[in-house]
Amino acid sequence: MRDSFRNALYDVIKTVPKVFIVVADISPAASMASFRADFPERFINVGVSEQSMISLCAGLAMRGCRPFAYSIAPFTIYRPFEHIRVELCYQNLPVVLVGVGAGVAYSVLGSTHNAFEDVAVMSALPGMSVIAPCDPEEVRSAVWACMEQSGPVYLRLGKSGEPVLTAHAPDPFQFGKIRCIKNGSDICILGYGPILTMALEAAHRHESAHGGSVAIYSAHTLKPLDIAGIGTLLSRFRHIVVLEEHSAARTLAGQVKEAAWDVQSGAKISTCSLKDRFIHVYGSKDDLLRAHGISVDAILALMSDRSSSSTSENEEKKWEK
Repeated sequence: MRDSFRNALYDVIKTVPKVFIVVADISPAASMASFRADFPERFINVGVSEQSMISLCAGLAMRGCRPFAYSIAPFTIYRPFEHIRVELCYQNLPVVLVGVGAGVAYSVLGSTHNAFEDVAVMSALPGMSVIAPCDPEEVRSAVWACMEQSGPVYLRLGKSGEPVLTAHAPDPFQFGKIRCIKNGSDICILGYGPILTMALEAAHRHESAHGGSVAIYSAHTLKPLDIAGIGTLLSRFRHIVVLEEHSAARTLAGQVKEAAWDVQSGAKISTCSLKDRFIHVYGSKDDLLRAHGISVDAILALMSDRSSSSTSENEEKKWEK
C-alpha cells in the first residue's frame, strides 16, 4: 500500500500544483525517493516532531496548498492529536493525514506502533473524514478522493505486500459509498482495510463447503458512513458479518447495529474485530490477529451460525502464554 500511495501521489503532484508531502523522519519516506528527487521543494521532513508536522501542514493549507502529513499511524494522529483537533478540524483545513501500517501491521514493534482505536478517535472529530482502502487499487482511488475534500481527511493504510482484491469488483470506488467487491446473495461480509483478504478466503471456503454465495462489501469510507447503503444490505441479507482490524468500540460494527435498529431489520449481525484492550503478544501480524480472535476459521464459524467465542478465547490464551 505504501508504494501504491507513493505512485498515486506522484501522479497527483504532476497534475495538481501546490501539493506537499510532510514527513516526520520515518524510514518509509525512503520509498518516495523519486518524489523527493523530482519535487524537492514540495517534500519536507520535520524530523521527530509530529506536532510540528501538523502545524506546518496547517500553515501550508492556509496559504492555499494541499499538504499530506505522512507517518506511521499512531505517530500521525496520537502524538499531535490536539494540533489536529484545533488547527485542522476547527479551521476545516484540507490536510490529509496519512497513517501507514494501521491496525496491527507493525506487529513486531509492539503496541506503541499499533493503531487499533484510530478510526474511532478520528471519527469523533467534527469535520474529519476517514477513508480506509482495502487494497492497492483502492488506495489510488482514495488519494484522488482525498484531493476532492474541502476539509481534513484521515487516510488509513496498511503497510506493504497487500494483494489486489478489487480487480474484478462489480462496483467502482465512490467516496462515501460502500462498494461491492464480490457478488453474493446469502451472507454478506462487510469490512474495510487489508483484512478483507481474510473475507475473500472465508467466502470461498464457505461456498465450497456449504454452497450458496457470499457477498463482500468494502466500507472504505468510514466517515461519512453510507448509512443508506448499509440499510440496503440489512434488507437484502439474512446474515451480515462485520469484519474489522480495529477495536469493536465505537466503530463500524456498532454503527451497523444502530442502523439495523433504526430500520427494524431482522438480519443477524455478527462481528469479528480486535479486542478492546492491549494484548501483550510478540509475533507476526497473523499471530496478533489470532490472539485477538481474528482468523479465517473464526470468520467461518460466524458465517455458519456457530459461536466462535470459545475458539477466540482459546486462541487468545494460547498466544498470551
